[in-house]
Amino acid sequence: MTSPSLSTIILAAGKGTRMKSGKAKVLHEVFFAPMVQHVIEATLPLQPKRTVVIVGHHSDKVKNALRSYQVEFALQKEQLGTGHAVLTAETAIGDTDDHVMILCGDTPLIRSQTLRAMYNHHLEQGATVTLMSTILENPAHYGRIISDASGRVHAIVEHKDADESQLLVKEINAGIYCVTTSFLFSALKNVGTDNSQGEIYFTDIIKLAVQAGRSVEKYTADYPIDVLGVNSRVELAEAHQELRMRRNREIMLQGVTMLNPETIEISPDSEVGMDSTIEAGVKLLDGCRLGTSCRVGQGAILSGCTLSDDVRIAPYSCRNNKQIGAGTTPANSDK
Repeated sequence: MTSPSLSTIILAAGKGTRMKSGKAKVLHEVFFAPMVQHVIEATLPLQPKRTVVIVGHHSDKVKNALRSYQVEFALQKEQLGTGHAVLTAETAIGDTDDHVMILCGDTPLIRSQTLRAMYNHHLEQGATVTLMSTILENPAHYGRIISDASGRVHAIVEHKDADESQLLVKEINAGIYCVTTSFLFSALKNVGTDNSQGEIYFTDIIKLAVQAGRSVEKYTADYPIDVLGVNSRVELAEAHQELRMRRNREIMLQGVTMLNPETIEISPDSEVGMDSTIEAGVKLLDGCRLGTSCRVGQGAILSGCTLSDDVRIAPYSCRNNKQIGAGTTPANSDK
């Protein structure tokens, strides 16, 4: 289900201190693209009327990385919290859109189908605010969803502000929301800074919605990994491996054999024909095209190559921008 009345806001202003890096957090690459690009790609099937990216740290570089997308930018000059970040998009969003979806630019594993299901739930329930949650055995660092005995959401409490009983809650805030525009910006202007960070927390609009008798819904993501943010180099590597395996599963389901698929890397713009076999440690990069019944030997690296049917590539070959005819077995390196 799509709607012309949906806009999206993507938060991409932060530095990401735990990344231990001088560049903007959302520009760190995972599976061939900056994290923020994966988030934008996930929203495209919803056909948002407009997408506003909130930039701050290294704003020019973030804008340059997204120059091929039809997005608008809003500058958060000072990082005064997530609520403050969303407020910077008010002028761009205006008052013509019925619903806004808010996402973080550091969640590269989010799937389009999950966003669509959440948005459909938001519309079907006629909610003012719908938040995405998931269940974690170890919810450290995440905001907790505080609900009553019947499961109705009362508030989101940030980890740093949670008391001992709240820290025991395993349902966490995934940082993805659908909100009616008429409520969104008016509520944010009433959010204070009475918290440990002295910031405008976006999550405080949940409490305001509850107090105003508005409908607050939650959509629980079944697979926690899909909604988790990337906050360190370790998590960056884990996200890369997850996207790599999603791609490899897709290719295997199309009739391709992979030996040790967890070691194989195939770029999103590469294709592999049916009945081909890809051995361990292979990399297919930069738009490779493999015909049917090919075999690529262990550790081979192919970049921009086109293989016809029944081609055999020797183990540990390294070939760039080559066209290889059907039924051939070329030498294992370019001369």
